[in-house]
Amino acid sequence: MLMLLVIYLSLTPDPVTLPVDQGDKFSHAFAYFVLMSWFANLYPGFPLRAAFAAGFVALGVNLEFVQLWTGNRSFEVSDMAAGALGVAAAWATAPPRLPNYLSLVEKLWR
Repeated sequence: MLMLLVIYLSLTPDPVTLPVDQGDKFSHAFAYFVLMSWFANLYPGFPLRAAFAAGFVALGVNLEFVQLWTGNRSFEVSDMAAGALGVAAAWATAPPRLPNYLSLVEKLWR
């Protein structure tokens, strides 16, 4: 569902933007941070995390090209970089560097 939400928000003609200068870059970074963080907390192994990271960066790049084709959104390399930065930040804050928040929520839920 998270991936579908990112795809929808990337392609909708009326995107959600933060009311700050370069707010769309913060939005891109946050969206890809959430994606990578979720999967990095679910799958602790390096090879799988690397595959997810590469996949999310590729998703961000491809969505920028799709935006170019839609005619109602703009193609920006800086958006690709913001998404990649979000992926890198999530990787850097993933377990074991920080606790696995999904496991913590699961323990509290029970």
